[in-house]
Amino acid sequence: MKIAMIAPIAWRTPPRHYGPWELVTSLLTEALVAKGVDVTLFATADSLTAAKLEAVVPAPYSEDPSVDAKVWEHRHLANVFEQAGEFDLIHNQADFPAHAFANLVDTPMVTTIHGFSSDRILPMYAPYQDRVHYVAISDADRHPALRYAATIHHGIPVGDFAFDPKGSDDLLFFGRMHPDKGAAEAIAVAEATGRRLSMYGIVQDAGYYEREVASRLSDRIVHPGAVGGADRIAALGGAAALLHLINFDEPFGLSVVEAMACGTPVIAMNRGSMPELIEDGVTGFLVGSLDEAIAAVARLGEIDRVACRRAVEARFSVERMADDYIALYERILAQPR
Repeated sequence: MKIAMIAPIAWRTPPRHYGPWELVTSLLTEALVAKGVDVTLFATADSLTAAKLEAVVPAPYSEDPSVDAKVWEHRHLANVFEQAGEFDLIHNQADFPAHAFANLVDTPMVTTIHGFSSDRILPMYAPYQDRVHYVAISDADRHPALRYAATIHHGIPVGDFAFDPKGSDDLLFFGRMHPDKGAAEAIAVAEATGRRLSMYGIVQDAGYYEREVASRLSDRIVHPGAVGGADRIAALGGAAALLHLINFDEPFGLSVVEAMACGTPVIAMNRGSMPELIEDGVTGFLVGSLDEAIAAVARLGEIDRVACRRAVEARFSVERMADDYIALYERILAQPR
């Protein structure tokens, strides 16, 4: 089985810090290679992979301003589809632009939809659903106008996330500094409960950050910035809870699964995919308001950190994700062209 894996080109694959689509693409690619699948990763030239790397894009456009996003995205996709006949299947992780090429080749194609952002993108999805096999990353993110080949939850390399059996009394926020991600709500919970709060993530909305976050930072509420490597693992495991008080229907939450892998329960708004990731009262708490989130902090002693880890091992490993995709590939390739 020869797979062409199309990565986005906003960030390196895997990303240095931020880049959730590139991260999932990398995790899946490496897991497939480990299982013996012949994968060619189409990504930026600085990408790192055990697969064959095919790159015409010199650098990620979000890191190098000399790289024009529109120009190089088209060049990137042209490079994939000009070689389509060499592959058994094309797996697109880079949203809808690849669909423009779908009817020009015979190679079966899968698109993982990393969050259906709005109905405005339907014209590049609905007309191609007889040609492209769509994968949702949660049942909550399925659009009623589309047919899906599968729902496949993301997986993580659980062994890379050290289990912390104790944590601390401190609270944690991981995510973009943007109204959607609930940074201000996390601060409100920390202030109401008198707990320390460490916040990690890039600033995506500078105005929001200045108004709602920066003005409220102190010696007890800190924002060290983005974090990676061992420091990220230590932060995820060394907390009483991750506060994930989102203001949108999030299609998936990698930080939610990563925190639970380290033993840290999650207090999340009951929106989007959160009920698919968190078992209320077992691996965290699903809440409907700020008051409920504040009350949940007092109940954290009810959560067994070992249960959090075991839930991720059972349901959200990268091996399970790879097996699910391999099963999908085999099912598609068994169909008559």
